[in-house]
Amino acid sequence: MQFMIKATDGPNMLEKRMEVRPRHLEGMKRLGSHIICAGGLLDDAGKMKGSLLIVDFPSRKDLEDYLANEPYILEKVWEKVEVESMNVVIVNSK
Repeated sequence: MQFMIKATDGPNMLEKRMEVRPRHLEGMKRLGSHIICAGGLLDDAGKMKGSLLIVDFPSRKDLEDYLANEPYILEKVWEKVEVESMNVVIVNSK
C-alpha cells in the first residue's frame, strides 16, 4: 500500500527541526525501500516548513507504527500530519 504523508511544521519550528533532523534522517535510512520519495517543503524564502513523503508499507498499521516513532512527531516539530492512500503509477528514478 502506498501513502502520501504531508506534514506541516508548527510555527517557529525551523531551529527545532534542524536540531531533530539528524534523528529524522537516521530513521529515513532505516525505512530504506519503504520510501518512494521524500523531501522538505519550502516556504517562499526557501526555508523548510514541512515534509512530503511517498512511502510503501504492507499495511496502514505498518505506516502508523512508523509514524508513532517518527522524531518530528515525537518532538512536536510537525504540527499537522495528513495521510492519504495513493496509487503510485510513475516513478522517475535518477
